Amino acid sequence: MQFKHLTATLSIIFIFLVAAFWFFVINKTPKISSKPLVVCTTTIIGDTIKQIAQGTIDLEILMGPGVDPHLYKPIEQDVYKISQAHIIFYNGLHLEARMGELFAKMATIKKTVAVTKDIPQDFLIKSTEHADFTDPHVWFDPRLWSYAIETITCVLQENSPQHHDFYEENKKEFLEKLNALYFSTRADIQRIPLKRRILITGHDAFSYFAQAYDCKVVSLQGISTASEAGTKDVQHLVHFIYKHKIPTIFVETSVPSRNIQALQQGVSALGFNVCIGDELYSDALGSPSTEQGTYLGMLQSNVDAIVHGLLR
Repeated sequence: MQFKHLTATLSIIFIFLVAAFWFFVINKTPKISSKPLVVCTTTIIGDTIKQIAQGTIDLEILMGPGVDPHLYKPIEQDVYKISQAHIIFYNGLHLEARMGELFAKMATIKKTVAVTKDIPQDFLIKSTEHADFTDPHVWFDPRLWSYAIETITCVLQENSPQHHDFYEENKKEFLEKLNALYFSTRADIQRIPLKRRILITGHDAFSYFAQAYDCKVVSLQGISTASEAGTKDVQHLVHFIYKHKIPTIFVETSVPSRNIQALQQGVSALGFNVCIGDELYSDALGSPSTEQGTYLGMLQSNVDAIVHGLLR
């Protein structure tokens, strides 16, 4: 009886181990998909691709919510995803500074596309720090991002001609929504008196926003967060805020808040109270399950935060 009991127990254990092994194999073995694999760098590009391609592709976004693309270093898993991709989309204009060399190499063997490539050069803002660089934050002017939407659509259509009309309709619908949002958010910004329409941020990501919405931006850091704000920069901006009696300054979700907090403390020492407003989304969208996790939702959220902060 004991032998039979032992045999039954061992049989159960063996069956359990076999089942566990197959469960592991099934879940760890890459699933073969008939859809093209599209890889992109930022959540902003990723959401734009989603709006156009929807469920016709497999999409991998390398940089998640809150990730700073200026400082991002590719990991081994990123290189694997890129090597498997049918199409690679990136922002360009030196946004993904540390990945530029990788994309340059991949372009010789894969479809590798800078989504900003078709924006007219005259519309781009030159960096005040580096004469050879251009401000990469073009998505903050919806009129310029429409060029990126067209570029992404054309590349997807070339890769999957069977979905050409589907992509075209999705593009048109997306552009209509974006155009309507631009005019409504611009009207919101116009509610702020011009002399108070000054946006103080951690790094210079909002110059295109200022261009599109008729306001002024003053930042501690330059267009790349790789630069560091010095004590003189902080003191200069403290006195600027105090002089103009700016009611609110803003922290960005992808940039540490310590510099903005230092500004607040410096202004307070001069006897003026400046608030830190709701977080602004700059180089990345919010969590995928939120409105701020979409490009349109991010724009609306930023405008709401700015209007609320500057109308205090």
